[in-house]
Amino acid sequence: MAPHKLNSNPSGNSSVSSCSQSENGFISSFSLFPEKAVQELLQSPIQGSDDHLIEFSEALRTVAKALRKVAEGKASAQAEAAEWKRKFELERTRNLQLEDKGKSCLEHQADLDDVKSNNLAKQPTLYNDEANGQSEECCSRNGICSHEVLRDGKPDSDTKMVRKASFKLQWYCKGEKSDQHKHDIVSFERGNITTAERSSKQISLKWESCPQTVLILTKPNSVSVQILCAEMIRWLRQHKKLQIYVEPRVKVDLLSESSYFNFIDTWSDDKEILKLHTKVDLVITLGGDGTVLWAASMFKGPVPPIVPFSLGSLGFMTPFYSENYKECLESVLKGPISITLRHRLLCHVVRDAAKNEFETEEPILVLNEVTIDRGISSYLTNLECYCDNSFVTCVQGDGLILSTTSGSTAYSLAAGGSMVHPQVPGILFTPICPHSLSFRPLILPEHVTLRVQVPFNSRSPAWASFDGKDRKQLAPGDALVCSMAPWPVPTACLVDSTNDFLRSIHEGLHWNLRKTQSSDGPRESFP
Repeated sequence: MAPHKLNSNPSGNSSVSSCSQSENGFISSFSLFPEKAVQELLQSPIQGSDDHLIEFSEALRTVAKALRKVAEGKASAQAEAAEWKRKFELERTRNLQLEDKGKSCLEHQADLDDVKSNNLAKQPTLYNDEANGQSEECCSRNGICSHEVLRDGKPDSDTKMVRKASFKLQWYCKGEKSDQHKHDIVSFERGNITTAERSSKQISLKWESCPQTVLILTKPNSVSVQILCAEMIRWLRQHKKLQIYVEPRVKVDLLSESSYFNFIDTWSDDKEILKLHTKVDLVITLGGDGTVLWAASMFKGPVPPIVPFSLGSLGFMTPFYSENYKECLESVLKGPISITLRHRLLCHVVRDAAKNEFETEEPILVLNEVTIDRGISSYLTNLECYCDNSFVTCVQGDGLILSTTSGSTAYSLAAGGSMVHPQVPGILFTPICPHSLSFRPLILPEHVTLRVQVPFNSRSPAWASFDGKDRKQLAPGDALVCSMAPWPVPTACLVDSTNDFLRSIHEGLHWNLRKTQSSDGPRESFP
């Protein structure tokens, strides 16, 4: 309603002069209207409201919100500043207490300083905190502690102390304290952590006593391998006086040829195979990489050193040649020899019906890889992958390969994975034909635990195979848990680990083999 209409009343008399002004300077609008008119005005909607007033009210609301946020931010900042101030005061008090303890420690050693003043004047002396009782408390526990004070030993100089925070280094395995994976990989000095220097770039094996027992494993259904095996057994028995173990089928074949091989030992059941590592000093394989895999699968725990001879189609793990086996075995039995520690994966299948993750089937050790694929199903695999209980990804494709670095030149390489030196401790995470262009292979550290689970909404089950055999079905809800096994497979090297690895990929895969670029083409002009 317009203002000029509000200033008239029904009687026609002007009442502007008679309106009274309130104390706050505003004119009371209700004194201009009768009570009935005011009620009608309040009940009826106001027509023709100014749009600028609406915009102004919205702007005021925005400003109010902004001021509220500023006030809240200011209060939060004040609280945070008060908290930091409190921490600073506590830290300063703690430092003053430590400084007082250090001074008392140095005063307690004053007598020793007088006796050794001649030596201390030339070089600084390193003291520990045994005087204040801290060393006894920390040395009683396992770990590596830092409680050291560096003091300038000059008698007349000011006392200067350099103190570092105390800490301990402990080894953990799957979240629990364990010495299972303890290695000398770090060194400690006055609170500084550095990587330990390796005594040798190549692992060397030196016999403390001469080997007495040898196990010979052969590739089946090969006449040339059988002939070589018989010849090698004769030489080892006559010239080296060694005790020989062979597989039961090999002993039967040898005895069918001659009764000379009656001295050969073998086993009769799986229980004797489990104790084989306590009797055998050395393992000799006659075949290809598959024979080395078979030899590794026989040992469920520690594995004796393996001397692999190349008598197969692939030789990534078989550097020795059978033509000069006498010279090779002479060198190996005499020692020292270079070896390659090939890591293995320890795999457990956890069924959906299991009450906990420790209720698993019999563990399986693999030297190359464990493969989870879709089998005969036409549907894509659907696998949920976790690394130390952290979600990694969901695999949708033909499957997944969890490979060792020794198996990096096998199925993982064919699926697009990288070739890795066999002594690099790691686990290869390689998808098989993933349904995503951004799904690239990974290399994970050795200490992680991987869990691959078939979700309940999967359209079909998955299948897991271990080094190409022992195929198992994984139904929805089942899981496969893999971690690095504590028992590697030591294989003897012809030269050293790196030389054998590079030679194997050059000869076996013809890696980067191409013709050299011609030198008779156009050349750049030199100034």
